[in-house]
Amino acid sequence: MALLFLRDISLSYGAAPLLDKVSFQLEPQERVCIVGRNGEGKSTLLKVIEGIVQADGGTRIVQDGVKIAKLQQEVPHDTTGSVFHVIADGMGNIGHLLEEFHQLSLALEQNYSDEVLEKFTKTQQDIEAQNGWELKQRVDTIISKLGLPEDSEFSKLSGGMKRRVLLAQALVQNPDILLLDEPTNHLDIPSIQWLEGFLKNIRCSLIFITHDRAFLQALATRIIELDRGNLSNWNCDYHTYLERKAETLEAEAKQNALFDKKLAQEETWIRQGIKARRTRNEGRVRALEKLRETHKARRSQQGTANLQVNRSDASGKQVFDIEHLTFNWPNKPIVSDLSTMIIRGDKVGIIGENGCGKSTLLALLLGKQQPDSGTVKLGTNIDIAYFDQHRAQLDENKPVVESVLEESDHVEINGQRKHVMSYLADFLFLPERARQPVKSLSGGERNRLLLARVFAKPSNLLILDEPTNDLDVETLELLEELLMNYQGTVLIVSHDRAFLNNVCTSSLVFDAPGVVNEYVGGYDDWLRQRPAHYGDVTKITGTRQPEAEKPSPVAQVAAVETTLAKKPKKLSYNDQREYDALPELLESLEAELEALNEQIAQPDFYQQGEEVVQATLKSLNDKESELEAAFERWEILESMVMGEA
Repeated sequence: MALLFLRDISLSYGAAPLLDKVSFQLEPQERVCIVGRNGEGKSTLLKVIEGIVQADGGTRIVQDGVKIAKLQQEVPHDTTGSVFHVIADGMGNIGHLLEEFHQLSLALEQNYSDEVLEKFTKTQQDIEAQNGWELKQRVDTIISKLGLPEDSEFSKLSGGMKRRVLLAQALVQNPDILLLDEPTNHLDIPSIQWLEGFLKNIRCSLIFITHDRAFLQALATRIIELDRGNLSNWNCDYHTYLERKAETLEAEAKQNALFDKKLAQEETWIRQGIKARRTRNEGRVRALEKLRETHKARRSQQGTANLQVNRSDASGKQVFDIEHLTFNWPNKPIVSDLSTMIIRGDKVGIIGENGCGKSTLLALLLGKQQPDSGTVKLGTNIDIAYFDQHRAQLDENKPVVESVLEESDHVEINGQRKHVMSYLADFLFLPERARQPVKSLSGGERNRLLLARVFAKPSNLLILDEPTNDLDVETLELLEELLMNYQGTVLIVSHDRAFLNNVCTSSLVFDAPGVVNEYVGGYDDWLRQRPAHYGDVTKITGTRQPEAEKPSPVAQVAAVETTLAKKPKKLSYNDQREYDALPELLESLEAELEALNEQIAQPDFYQQGEEVVQATLKSLNDKESELEAAFERWEILESMVMGEA
């Protein structure tokens, strides 16, 4: 029997309804994911299911005795008390008794007295009377599994840790229906993996919203899509849904095209004059009026964001040259003897648990933190654009339109001058939304606004700290495509496994305290390449990590190239001549590139004919490729020379 029913639910906050007579039912043990664009009403639908938002029309039915718990999307700012208190508070009266028992236990350990012992005994008896020890065990288990400091003050925790405490508060209620709104936000990868396993094994139904595609694919048994006020049901996993959805949209486009053609024909007919209004044609006139009403009522799918990065001149070949970098906080190693080089065009993922030192590593690379030993050399001609996961660059009280640029109402994007309102439209901000204050925006909208602000700045090095939080899947995929085609260098801190897999060419991973290793490829490539002894370390997941698998083809090729580069070889006569000539060739290519960049940077460059502009840009791209190839060849020959030595 279904646990919950929604029948013909309608809800509007403006002209177009968020929910337009939608129906839904939830069966026991289902794991249902709600998908849809930002702003379609996914969180509102979750609130209707929870019962805290009253629909304008329709019926909500919950079976007797069914308990619903929810993890909210935003962390409340007014919650105080210990971690244990906040978690136990989710269980009502028994939770308060458990909190009292916990505090009395600590009091007895610190300062024994008969009065405290008497209260302790009374509380113990009350818990036994309500069968509360099983619930205490549940609280202790959740605290242990999520690695939470039970006696720490909640209000002093980091944002990510607060999120985990609130998740624990929802889980300990042992609900029949658990609602999760973006549960992976601010969780690190081990916590996300643990959460996947935990949610697969709990005996309750799940309804969740997530932007994490790997999490969605692993967990959802059914997908419901909210699109233009309508709810559609997909009994499949996420990958299958994407295929079927693409087919549905294609069919919808064809149907709309046929409809529009029919409407155009009838509009032409009605304009022919008096014969169209003869009595025998009145039925056709009424049919045309119905076509007009249908066309007027049609809601087109929300537009697609047009993301662009404002590129500056190319940086030097070497962006970061890191040698024997070491840094420790008191009693906490961060980086020990890290040596690597980041080259122009690299897309580097920085992977590790919360608190391991990812932000500190960024600060060391950018010179904001000085190392204990070793060096970090920043390359030449570097223009940095920085995406801050805490959105500190955004003023809550400023209008959206004033948050992109400080002193101008126009932005110059790769030679094209745009009004800021037009630029914001590329990021799906309508004029009325662009005039509202930042504090009125949803999490996804704030991320889009910060992307608009960051991308407006000319850059050849992007630093992105958790850029994927709250973004819908369509915008995520557009961001991935943009970064993959970006000519500059990218450093990405992210816990989104699919995003790391799709974008990163290499990864810097905190494999252990102070141990940062470099791997070819993204997250899955790291899992396949890492040494087995790192796979046995489990701080949060509580389960053995997968053993190292056969490396991917990309990793195998990289390993072969590394082996060849290290293996001593004697240069042939032709190799020696090529090696001797390469420095001059590299210097010549860099000079040509500099000249081309200066030519493109001229104010009137894009005013020339299209043919001249495209030919120059193609020449720039070709020269960059030649330089890349020459550097790679020089590195191979250099390693052979070093091998001889």
